Amino acid sequence: MMSFSTHVLNAVTGRPAAGVAVRLEYAGEVVADGRTDADGRIKGWNPGAGVHRVVFDTGAYLADTFYPEVVITFTVTDPAAHYHVPLLLSPFAYSTYRGS
Repeated sequence: MMSFSTHVLNAVTGRPAAGVAVRLEYAGEVVADGRTDADGRIKGWNPGAGVHRVVFDTGAYLADTFYPEVVITFTVTDPAAHYHVPLLLSPFAYSTYRGS
């Protein structure tokens, strides 16, 4: 079964971003939600194949951010694979990639 994880890092402090609200959406529905742990991670979500959106509530985490929400849309093509979508975050920029 497909599994999903994410890791949010605060690029300003160089530390994990703990407590960031994150939700995973599929076909317009929320299929999982939670907050990053003390290490900035969420893992163990199993949403299935298809096009998904992971939504990070960055405005609640960074008070003066230009990006109050970061939305990353990705496609799960192999339902047996693990998908890791990290987010590197600062008040005026963010970056992501397909992790392992």
